[in-house]
Amino acid sequence: MKEQLETIKQEALGRIVSADELKELQDIKVAYLGKKGSLTGVLRGMGKLSKEERPIIGELANEVRETITTALEEKGQKLEELALEKQLEEEAIDVTLPGRPVNVGGEHLLTKIVEEIEDLFIGMGYEVREGPEVETDYYNFEALNLPKGHPARDMQDTFYVTNELLMRTHTSPVQARTMKEFDGDQSVKMICPGKVYRRDTDDATHSHQFTQIEGLYVGKDVRMSDLKGTLDQFAKKMFGKDREIRLRPSFFPFTEPSVEMDISCKVCNGQGCSVCKGTGWIEILGAGMIHPNVLEMAGYDPKVYTGFAFGMGPERIAMLKYGVNDIRQFYTNDKRFLKQYHNA
Repeated sequence: MKEQLETIKQEALGRIVSADELKELQDIKVAYLGKKGSLTGVLRGMGKLSKEERPIIGELANEVRETITTALEEKGQKLEELALEKQLEEEAIDVTLPGRPVNVGGEHLLTKIVEEIEDLFIGMGYEVREGPEVETDYYNFEALNLPKGHPARDMQDTFYVTNELLMRTHTSPVQARTMKEFDGDQSVKMICPGKVYRRDTDDATHSHQFTQIEGLYVGKDVRMSDLKGTLDQFAKKMFGKDREIRLRPSFFPFTEPSVEMDISCKVCNGQGCSVCKGTGWIEILGAGMIHPNVLEMAGYDPKVYTGFAFGMGPERIAMLKYGVNDIRQFYTNDKRFLKQYHNA
């Protein structure tokens, strides 16, 4: 039986040394150490041995089992390492190859325009303010000299949430809130960009939602000439140093006097063309001196404080500056359109 055990050990070790696959090692383990393996068969015959021989053969059988088990584990570890090296070699990545291109986005054209306008006015001493898009009727209309039933409200037909809450139709409520916050005893110089909403039929030049930037300057001895100088600087910054402006009389309930501002047509340089409809001028924004009633409702004494306000649409600015002919293109997320202005 000792000879059998020695023979099993030598055969198993020989097969383990020559094995070159993990599956082959598993077959060897089953053949020698499994329930029907060679070593198990020898151990089953130990019942025929004398009491003196059993411990000797049992100890020898355990040594053979441990030797075969250790050899299997060591060889299995080596084969696993070789298999991993082979896999790494076959799946190696050539880091010198050019990488996959990454799509790089860019700011939306309207975002660029808004930030450009903000930078201009911040440089002129204005601060940027924001306010709620769901606004009260008081701040959206009444605090701006538009009491309930005023016919000018029809010009800003809007989306009502309740009788007293609505989607703001302009960013002017931010001006009213800011003046109220300053409590009528200090100057205000601010712009307020943001989204506004009006019940309108969407077409090439109209949208039910659009962007607006309004400006406000309240102080002592603020004049119409200050407003004109500010708007002139804005026009030259946005459209070029050769742009001229003109102010035409208009009507807004919250300013008095009120004006519409035109810029000279850059296509024909004021000579008249199809873009400016032969006039040489293009309307761009509305403005005016703040109505005394608005100042009083905000807590300012109109005999001490005066001021001006203006409002513009970044969509219109972008359309004029970059030749966009349909306002809806700003909102359709067509990448063919948006990519044209990544470096605008």
